[in-house]
Amino acid sequence: MKLRLLFVIFGLSILSFSNTLYSQNTFCNPMNLDYGFTPIPNFSEQGRHRATADPVISYFKGKYYLFSTNQWGYWWSNDLVKWDFISRKFLQPYHKVYDELCAPATLTLGDSLLVIGSTYEKNFTLWYSQNPTSDTWKEAVHSFTAGAWDPAFFEDDDKRIYLYHGSSNLYPMYGIEIDRKTLQPIGERKELIQLHDDIHGWERFGEFQDNTFLKPFMEGAWMNKYKGKYYLQYGAPGTEFSHYGDGVYTSDKPLGPFTYQSHNPFAYKPGGFTRGAGHGATFEGQFGNWWHVSTITIASKNSFERRLGLWPTQFDKDGILYTETAYSDFPMKTPTSTFNKPSDLYTGWMILNYNKPVQVSSSLGNYSPNYAVDEQMRTYWSAKSNKKGEFIQSDLGEISTIRAIQINYADQDVDTSFLGKINGIYHQYQILASKDGKKWEVIVDKSTNKTDVPHDYVELSKPIEARFVKLVNIHMAAGKFAISGLRVFGNGHGAKPNQIKDFVVLRGEHDTRSAWLKWRQDSNATGYVIYSGIAPDKLYTSVMVYGNKDYYFKSMDKDKTYYFQIEAFNENGVGERTDVLVSRVSQ
Repeated sequence: MKLRLLFVIFGLSILSFSNTLYSQNTFCNPMNLDYGFTPIPNFSEQGRHRATADPVISYFKGKYYLFSTNQWGYWWSNDLVKWDFISRKFLQPYHKVYDELCAPATLTLGDSLLVIGSTYEKNFTLWYSQNPTSDTWKEAVHSFTAGAWDPAFFEDDDKRIYLYHGSSNLYPMYGIEIDRKTLQPIGERKELIQLHDDIHGWERFGEFQDNTFLKPFMEGAWMNKYKGKYYLQYGAPGTEFSHYGDGVYTSDKPLGPFTYQSHNPFAYKPGGFTRGAGHGATFEGQFGNWWHVSTITIASKNSFERRLGLWPTQFDKDGILYTETAYSDFPMKTPTSTFNKPSDLYTGWMILNYNKPVQVSSSLGNYSPNYAVDEQMRTYWSAKSNKKGEFIQSDLGEISTIRAIQINYADQDVDTSFLGKINGIYHQYQILASKDGKKWEVIVDKSTNKTDVPHDYVELSKPIEARFVKLVNIHMAAGKFAISGLRVFGNGHGAKPNQIKDFVVLRGEHDTRSAWLKWRQDSNATGYVIYSGIAPDKLYTSVMVYGNKDYYFKSMDKDKTYYFQIEAFNENGVGERTDVLVSRVSQ
C-alpha cells in the first residue's frame, strides 16, 4: 500500500515516500552489533567511544553465541545476521579490574556452554549455562587455577580437554590438559609455538611492518580439529595495525609438535573499509559451513578502538585452512545451504559512491564531508550537532541500481559518562533517493526505530534506480551526528574495468619477505584486488587497494615462492584477472 505524504524539507523539495520493506538475504561487515563503550577511562581520554575485540562464536544447540571483550554481556543469533544482546556481568569473586570479560574463551561440554575471561591470577570463576538465551549462568568452578590470558578451550574426540593461551611479545603460546571432572589443569603447561618475524613477513610489528622499537605480539589462541589434524591458531603482530591477522600451525597431536602451515596468515585483511582480521575464532555452523570471526581495527581515538568481522572460511582439498576476505566488506549472501567455496557468498554488488561528491548540512572542524565516502573506517565526517535534520548527501555521479546501504556511525563528543554498556540508546534516520536531486523518495524509514545500530545495514526489498542518496538524522544514540562510512551498494550501468596491464612483482633482494607490486593504472578503475599465495590454485591472500598503481607487499615468508594476480573493480563490476605471476627467491 502506498502512503503518500507531502512536506518540504530544508526548503528544497517536496517528497513522497512509500512503506519500505527490507530484506535480510545479505549482510555486510563490520558486524552490526550494539557495541558497548570502552569501560576503561584512560582508554578514552580522546573521547568516549565504542570498542570490542577478541571474539569467539560457539554454535550451541542450534544457535550462535558471541562473546567478546568487555561488553557486559553477549549476543545470540539464529542466523549470524540478527543478534540479540543479553546483559550479564561475569563478575569475579576476587579479581576487581575494568576487564569484566577480556578475550573470553568458551567450551561446549555436554548440554552446557562454559565461558571464562582472561587472567594471570589463579582464581577466576568458570561459568556455565544450559540455556544461554537468557541470563541463567551458574558457577562451574569457583576458582579456576590455570591463570591463562587469551585462553581457548578444546574438547578432543576422546573427550579429553585442553587449554591453550598466551599474549606476549616475549613468551610463547602454551598448552595444558584440563581434567574433565574437576575442570582444573593436569600436569605442567607445555611451550607450543612462538613468532618468527625474521622468517614470516606478516608477523613484523608496525603499521607498515617496518617498526623496530617493539617485538611483535603473539596472542589469541584458538584450536580446531579437521579430519584428524589439529589447527592451532594465533593472532599477530599487534591489534592496532591494518595487517593484524591470524596464523595457524598444524599437528597430529593436540599438544604438538606443531608445523607452520604453508599458507599464512590464513585470515588477513590489510585493505578496504574494514581492516584487520586477527585474534578470532574459527567455527563450524549451520549447514556445515565454516566461519572465522575476528577483530577489525579502527585505532582512531585509541589503539584499542576496534570492531568485529565475520568471514567465510574453508579447508581445501589438501587440508589448508584459509579465510576469504576479498570483497568481504561488500554485501555477502546469508547462506541457506552449504556453500561450495567462500567466494560463492559474494553478491557482486559494488561500492557506488567511493570519493564521489558530498553535500552536508554542517561540518565540525576538520571532520571533512568526504571522510564519509573515503572507504577508511578510521576517518569520519561530523556535523556540528546531533539535531534532527542534520544530513549528508552523496552523489553517485550517474543513475545506478541501488540494492543496499550501510550507515557506519562514528563517536564524536559522546557524553563522558558513557563507559561500558549503555542500554536504551538508539538511532533514528531516513534515507532518501533521487534521480535528479529535486524530486526525492524515502527508501529507508527508521524514524521510529528504538534499537542501537552503529553499523546499520539495509538491503532493499527491491532495487531502485537513483543518482543521489541522502541520509537525514532524526535521533542519535550518542554524540554528534557523525558518519565514518555512508556506503551505497549496487551496480552502475557502464563498463567494467579492463584487464590490468604491466603487472610486475619486484621481490626484495635484501629482504625477500617483501615485494614491490606495480601495474599500469586503469582510469576506469575504482580500485584493485591483489591475490597472492603459495600455488597458482591457492591464491588465498587478498589485499584491496583504492586508486593506487603500486603496493608494497610485506607478508611473504623468507625463501618461499609466491604467486600473484591482480584485478580491477569499479561500480559496474570486476574486471578480468591477469595471468598468474611467479616470484621466486634468487639462489
